[in-house]
Amino acid sequence: MAYQQETITPYNSGSKAEQVEQMFNNIAPTYDTLNHRLSWDIDRGWRRKAIEALAPYKPQTMLDIATGTGDFAILAAEMLKPTRLVGADISEGMMDVGRRKVREKGLDGIISFEREDCTRLSYPAETFDAVTAAFGIRNFADLDKGLAEMCRVLRTGGHLSIVELTTPVRFPMKQLFKVYANTVLPLYGRLVSKDTSAYSYLTKTIEAFPQGEQMVTILQKAGFSEARFQRLTCGICTMYLATK
Repeated sequence: MAYQQETITPYNSGSKAEQVEQMFNNIAPTYDTLNHRLSWDIDRGWRRKAIEALAPYKPQTMLDIATGTGDFAILAAEMLKPTRLVGADISEGMMDVGRRKVREKGLDGIISFEREDCTRLSYPAETFDAVTAAFGIRNFADLDKGLAEMCRVLRTGGHLSIVELTTPVRFPMKQLFKVYANTVLPLYGRLVSKDTSAYSYLTKTIEAFPQGEQMVTILQKAGFSEARFQRLTCGICTMYLATK
């Protein structure tokens, strides 16, 4: 099944994967600052909640897909104490920022960063106890393939935890979010990052991305035996939890 967001691209030339890689390399130096400011720092709490959901399972080996600058990976390492955590992304620019943060925190013995195509992961099947993704899967060039790969590398009985930006479904947050996402977010993003396309693209992917019950169905189709979701902060973000 093709999803609308898979046809949305930040620029006008190259494959979606190439364009997304270019975009994140472009905005990497300002990404953390923008991410926290544009969400009023609420994104930190969303990440924490997604990691807390994995705590009862005590995963020892973890894969963080679309790891970006490593915020989720770092928090997971600090909270869950795994023996190994791999942050995977297509953007070396973003991961270079993450590598610096990991070294500063003394976590480079646990966290490593590797360039990976999410639709063709290099890891053997049944490798990781837990797989995570924060605010990245809506950029997949092929959502079905990306989720199927996440399921493949997860051990049987292992767990998936995802947090993703979504559009609120109830008044008045739905209307307020639409105004914010289509005016403030792209304008401020352009001013700080100097990339005229990136934050307009990111807004479009939020609006087009499958949500709620539809996303649960997609996760089950990808091979997960159980899947559920929880809307956070009036639906601005949604957490998805699944078991292989």
